[in-house]
Amino acid sequence: MVQEKSVVLVDDHTLFREGLKSIIERDPRFKLVGEAGTFREAVRVAGKIRPDLIIVDISLPDRSGFDLTRELLNRLPNSRVMVVSMHSKLDYIAEAFRAGATGYVVKDSASENLLRGLESISKGQYFMDTAISPCIVKELIEFPTRKEKITDAAYKSLTKREQEVMGLLAEGLPNREVAEHLHVSPKTIENHRANIMSKLGLHSTFELIRYAAKLGLIDVDLWKN
Repeated sequence: MVQEKSVVLVDDHTLFREGLKSIIERDPRFKLVGEAGTFREAVRVAGKIRPDLIIVDISLPDRSGFDLTRELLNRLPNSRVMVVSMHSKLDYIAEAFRAGATGYVVKDSASENLLRGLESISKGQYFMDTAISPCIVKELIEFPTRKEKITDAAYKSLTKREQEVMGLLAEGLPNREVAEHLHVSPKTIENHRANIMSKLGLHSTFELIRYAAKLGLIDVDLWKN
């Protein structure tokens, strides 16, 4: 029989917390052993219980969930943290992993992905409820935040039209739809794409999307299935 994992839940919204509790309590692999609604309370509760897993919301009334994640992992290095947040933009996700979290679930999909996330992080794996693979999550830790200005010389070498085409391609649009959007022929888009890939030294659409994310040009939402 698999030993159940202890869980502490940190979220200042009582109703949402009750919803997450009901999900956790349905699964015999996990046991909710504590709750908190603030940074201070979370540090006290988790420090006393020393749970296996901690679910953390980013928006807390006294300090951020990022700060809490760092503090908890500093005190409890054997615990694993999963962030559950309303935010799904690259800035927030990258910062959560930089802080030490190994899982990230958007609140809108928590009912579907919370338990999957807890299972993954309990095994020492990364978890993301989008199509991002664990290896890319590791790379996100090194990505600049959206607040930083785009300084990549290769990107600046693109013409305004090429930058526009690149943005649409990075969103996952096929050449035909990009052509319709810009009122040009598909052949023109194919030529632009070839020039873009050559200037940036890229070889696939995957690399193009990753490059665009690194510069903060697109949101992680666009990578969802």
